[in-house]
Amino acid sequence: MICRTSLFLTVTVFLTVGATNIEGPKHGKVAACYVASWAIFRSPPFSFSVSDIDPTLCTHIVYAFAGLDEESYTIKSLDPWLDIDRNNGNGAYKNLTRIKKAYPHVKITLSLGGWNEGSVKFSRMASDKWKRATFIRSVMQHLEKYGFDGLNVMWKYPTLRGGSPEDKKNFVTLTKELKEAFIPYGYILTATLANIKEIISAAYDLESLNRNLDLIYLIGYDYNGPWNKIVGASAPLRGLSKDERNVEYTIKYMLSHGVSPEKLVLGLQFHGKTFILKDPNVEIVEFGKTLAVTDVFAGPYLNGANMYGYTEVCLELKNNSKWAYHWDRDSSTPYLRDGRRIVSYDDSRSIANKVQLAMDYNLAGVMVWSIDLDDFGGFCDIPNDTYTDFVERFNERTQDKLWQDSFKSLNTQADLDGKIYGTSKGKPTLKLPRNNYKNYPLMRTIHNAIDVALEEKKIVDAIKLVSTSMEDRSRGDFSDKQTLCYKTYYEVCLTEPEY
Repeated sequence: MICRTSLFLTVTVFLTVGATNIEGPKHGKVAACYVASWAIFRSPPFSFSVSDIDPTLCTHIVYAFAGLDEESYTIKSLDPWLDIDRNNGNGAYKNLTRIKKAYPHVKITLSLGGWNEGSVKFSRMASDKWKRATFIRSVMQHLEKYGFDGLNVMWKYPTLRGGSPEDKKNFVTLTKELKEAFIPYGYILTATLANIKEIISAAYDLESLNRNLDLIYLIGYDYNGPWNKIVGASAPLRGLSKDERNVEYTIKYMLSHGVSPEKLVLGLQFHGKTFILKDPNVEIVEFGKTLAVTDVFAGPYLNGANMYGYTEVCLELKNNSKWAYHWDRDSSTPYLRDGRRIVSYDDSRSIANKVQLAMDYNLAGVMVWSIDLDDFGGFCDIPNDTYTDFVERFNERTQDKLWQDSFKSLNTQADLDGKIYGTSKGKPTLKLPRNNYKNYPLMRTIHNAIDVALEEKKIVDAIKLVSTSMEDRSRGDFSDKQTLCYKTYYEVCLTEPEY
């Protein structure tokens, strides 16, 4: 196998200038934004309400959570004052669905479930056809009454947490009946699924769910935490050796078990996990090896147990000199350390790398948990290392003759938009986008990274065509034949033919 690599490339940086696009993102990929309803109760300036949402950054807004009444088996608001304007309340439902008038590209959906709602009552409802019918009828009425475009189901988790072995089959039946009821009204049906192999295999018939659901939101985080008693990345891009707890493994598992890439949406976290080292004298922290205790600590502003929101992290780096920044290359994860305390999280660099991976696998797009944890107020400085790994990969790829020839052909055909890739002195150059806005840096990174990754993929696809053409022309004479091998979509290299 011949993999030609180099780390030399002239990089051109430009500023993305443009007016607010009321029609939303142009790249055609899903950008689903969860909104935590309880964020409105946070202390200023971190309190977040519907009016703080920038709809141009989302294709779908997912409001969390509605509940399931365990006596009537109907959908219900978990906080009527907050959700439905009871007693002169907040009226989040009404304020959310009103967004569509000014931003018609956005689909507003309601999420049912979540960790606190448990699994038992979902299990009971899904196991009985009359309870299912009652539930579905209530959902239809709820969506119509409040103007939602669909339902997201976050049942954590079928067959587990007191559920029944029959949940796996019954969840399929529930989604099938929901979808059949939704079709005449054009409602969207999505579900948010777990990421750990043992849970996936026990809880889901992926091939059947794929037929019933419009989109599948994959939780791409919470792989590791203090419960493991080992320091680790909450959302590792890749794993070490045979480690199955990482984003790429889960994507490959889902795709190989019947999930269509055009329905799979990768979930990204805008928060991190906290760890306390068992040995305070450890000099070098190694993810997956360094021991931790089960105790946790909360962030200084949001007071989330075992959680730091991204804004908390960036403000800690800005205002608190005790924290030291580190980057774990193997998992593509940033982390902070202050003595025994560790915060493993995601920033613009790690988010961009996960977006690139999602585009490599042709996924439908990404989902974020949750938009209210982004730096929506623009309190922090914009990082300057967001595309470090994009540049490294581009440097490696552009040394291949096949890549260069394909790139020239694409430029000649004007298939590239000129914003992402160009040429300088005859060599391909990468133009790195930067935000003109300080607010929502992670959401803006997602869209910029999608644009870059999709343009790069045009070149990769063109290389496939060139390679196929070369093979056809040389059929019967393999002396000059070269074909592409893909260990993963992420690695492109040339192979010599076997004689």
